Amino acid sequence: MSLATQSFDMTDIADHVLIGTAGWSYKDWEGIVYPAQLKRQQHPVEYLAQYFDLIEINTSFYGHIRPEWGKLWCRKAATVNPRFVFTAKLNKAFTHSPIAVLQSTSAETIRATAEDESLAKAGLDSIAAEGRLGALLAQFPVSFKNTNENRDYLETMLQRFREYPLVVEVRHDSWSNENILSYFAEKGVAFCNIDQPKLGRSLRPTEHVTSKIGYIRLHGRNYDQWFEHEKSEDRYNYLYTTKELAGWKSKVENVAKKADVTFVVANNHFQGKAAVNALELKHMITNKPVKAPETLVQKYPDLREIVQSETFSLRP
Repeated sequence: MSLATQSFDMTDIADHVLIGTAGWSYKDWEGIVYPAQLKRQQHPVEYLAQYFDLIEINTSFYGHIRPEWGKLWCRKAATVNPRFVFTAKLNKAFTHSPIAVLQSTSAETIRATAEDESLAKAGLDSIAAEGRLGALLAQFPVSFKNTNENRDYLETMLQRFREYPLVVEVRHDSWSNENILSYFAEKGVAFCNIDQPKLGRSLRPTEHVTSKIGYIRLHGRNYDQWFEHEKSEDRYNYLYTTKELAGWKSKVENVAKKADVTFVVANNHFQGKAAVNALELKHMITNKPVKAPETLVQKYPDLREIVQSETFSLRP
């Protein structure tokens, strides 16, 4: 598959880049990303869709999406943002060992069932039917390496979910080679470009485009707590600096020049830092002021420099 580079100006690129956060259901976002007690008045998806064009559904990794929920989320988002889309993480039954904390993930240890497939597809179809499923992300851990057996498993998994726009995230650098990229392009599957701590054989930042979809995930660079942490959210306790985001701005633009649509997801979710960095990157890509939640600006006052003056009355 050959992806011809088209001629874009910066405005064109901004129109084809959707930036958002990984997930929305975090207890520590209350009073930071959301006003306190928001859920009594408004669904969080509807609230976030005022500020972002994309949310990557994170809960689908841990439990299958209920179709009634998928339909509700889509309709809530559509009321405030016609441009809005979801991407969704494939359930971990297909990408991780059931005891991944203790056991490496490989073709031999993944234990997805026919029931898992049925439930996963029912949830995904509820979003696709509303026209708001941008992509399905299959995220594998760093222990899932490029071996003959794992490539065979990947082929089977891609076949099972071929009806969806697929993105594959692999975190071991053995996957970043021309043969794999050609294979992804042949299958029309997007390669997920990631930012993560550069430890051992972890995948380094890339700008690969192997389908009509460009996909980028920013996990943060919390080296100290990436593999050793008391709570799972500790590894995502990282706020990118403007300089660090500027490096990804150029990568986003390079990816967007070769893709029909590019999804950029901030996964450094602790205390709303993903929302901060997503807004900052959106400002960099569009070169325009952004709309931001008032509570978020109060927590991270540096946002004042890029926020639309009419968004709200900024207090001293």
